[in-house]
Amino acid sequence: MYISPNKDTFAPYIKYVYHKIMKVHHEGRDVLTTYFIILFVLNGILWYFFRHTFLSYLAGGASLVFFGIVLNFYRSPYRQFKGDSNGVVVASADGKIVAIEEVYEGEYFKDKRIIVSIFMSPFNVHANWYPINGKVLMSKHHDGRFMAAYLPKSSTENERSTVVMETEDGKNQILLRQVAGAMARRIVTYAQVGETGSIDEHLGFIKLGSRVDVYLPLGTEILVEMDQKVTGNQTVIAKFRA
Repeated sequence: MYISPNKDTFAPYIKYVYHKIMKVHHEGRDVLTTYFIILFVLNGILWYFFRHTFLSYLAGGASLVFFGIVLNFYRSPYRQFKGDSNGVVVASADGKIVAIEEVYEGEYFKDKRIIVSIFMSPFNVHANWYPINGKVLMSKHHDGRFMAAYLPKSSTENERSTVVMETEDGKNQILLRQVAGAMARRIVTYAQVGETGSIDEHLGFIKLGSRVDVYLPLGTEILVEMDQKVTGNQTVIAKFRA
């Protein structure tokens, strides 16, 4: 006797596929829709007048490559931190470590901190995750310049957003700064003062090349090295002093 399968039969498989397939970040859906319509119309016009010519094939190929690059930029992979989140700081973004040093932080703490900077190229995932579980104490946007994001001065002179968080136990505070680059023209920050952020949640999104700076208390154990590649929501970059 045939028994019709119910939705629970395929639920694990559906969940697996949903989690493994690369999704498009909601920040890019309108952009991708607009580009698709424009490219579709332009290629349709070229095909109507120049069908089966080198120009029509060249335009079609170039359009596919361009759309693929933009689609790759707005990808939003499903991730969930697997380790123990107590007392650790997790990378907020994909990219490369470009700075680990003791600096003076003059916007909020007004004292010396350890800065760990992650540079994101246009080919990295540009979603940003919360680096710790805790409460948002400050969230502020600053207008500024658009120098190359890998330059040290970009952290204080470029367009940027500052988010200050406190750990769940109230023992440590960190400052995270989203910094625009030479190509990036929009920083999106979801963090709101008074809200609780989780390592598995998106803090924001930066469009095109950029960087994320994290300012940590002195004495924090740094677990990454210069030029090391890190993965947002996955790589533990530091551990707070006990």
